[in-house]
Amino acid sequence: MLMDMEGLGARSVLVTGANRGIGLEMVRQLLDMPSPPQWLFACSRSPDGERGQELRKLASSHPNLVIVKLDATNLASVTEAAAFVGDYLKDTGLNVLINNAGILKGMTLDTVSEEDMEDVYKTNVTGPLLVSKAFLPLLRKAAQGSSQKGLSCSKAAIVNISSLLGCIELVPATYSKPVIAYRCSKAALNMLTMCQSLTYKEDGILCTAVHPGWVKTDMGTQEAVMTVDESVRGILQVLPNLADEHNGTLVNWKGKKLPW
Repeated sequence: MLMDMEGLGARSVLVTGANRGIGLEMVRQLLDMPSPPQWLFACSRSPDGERGQELRKLASSHPNLVIVKLDATNLASVTEAAAFVGDYLKDTGLNVLINNAGILKGMTLDTVSEEDMEDVYKTNVTGPLLVSKAFLPLLRKAAQGSSQKGLSCSKAAIVNISSLLGCIELVPATYSKPVIAYRCSKAALNMLTMCQSLTYKEDGILCTAVHPGWVKTDMGTQEAVMTVDESVRGILQVLPNLADEHNGTLVNWKGKKLPW
């Protein structure tokens, strides 16, 4: 059973990479909650294209869902998207930013190229950095407008969708799938999360990385052990329980802390 959105208390949520996989399912389940967010921003690089069809269908029956054109690898696009969202939120700010957009290339050390590394880093590391910086003023507004003590998603939070494949300590146990560029990018995203947590804590913004599990999506492949529904249900039950002790940590879809 999904947790009521009142348990999270977030008036506004923004999800990147919302046109497919985990991002799209996150939008669906947030909308289906008994008390959904007043504003749910679903970001996609090509919302008007074929891949944006499902989002457009959802938006046609949910007035609180706003589709946002956002290419996380393009600074101008990110800046434009932040201004667009800001026009909706006015002085209330953004409660939860979920950096979900990402790509995976299944390369080994022998086959990975310079282009592979640059492409994956640009989307999986630089993207979340640019998006977080652009939406930081809105996150700060939400935190400043909250009377709540401590850090939480109901106040203001950056949630970076990462992976245990980026955990250096766990590499020997997970190396059956080398995916070199992806691993390195997620290790870098974990570092970014820690740096954000130390920097933005004084602003009242929680920063946490979440491992969604090995999910049956375009990226996770059909060999994966979890359905996207199961993964997202878990994540949305974890988010309301995130607090000060989770700032600068990596947790899985069940809320268990993972080693860096």
